[in-house]
Amino acid sequence: MWFAIWSVLVVGTLVGAFFLGRRLWRSSLALGRELARAGGVLAELGERVDALQDQLAQQRPDVGPTVFADRDVLRGERRRLQEEAAARRAARAEQHASTARGWRRYWT
Repeated sequence: MWFAIWSVLVVGTLVGAFFLGRRLWRSSLALGRELARAGGVLAELGERVDALQDQLAQQRPDVGPTVFADRDVLRGERRRLQEEAAARRAARAEQHASTARGWRRYWT
């Protein structure tokens, strides 16, 4: 009687270990495939970052010394930058006012 019980327990354990081992094997294969795919995506992402950095480097304005530059050109550039900053400031103020109007609608 005990021989039959122990035999069933041992066989059941071996079957369970087989299924567990098979699942672990399949999971490790799937993990390997995903890691390979992630490596490929990471390589593509690195290339894209390099391309974007090169593009930004080309668009970056020259900030070198302007000791001998034409003053009229420098004044014009300064005026343009001030106007752009004022436009951004006005847009930001309008956005803040719009947000405040929206808040007042809920509080009154």
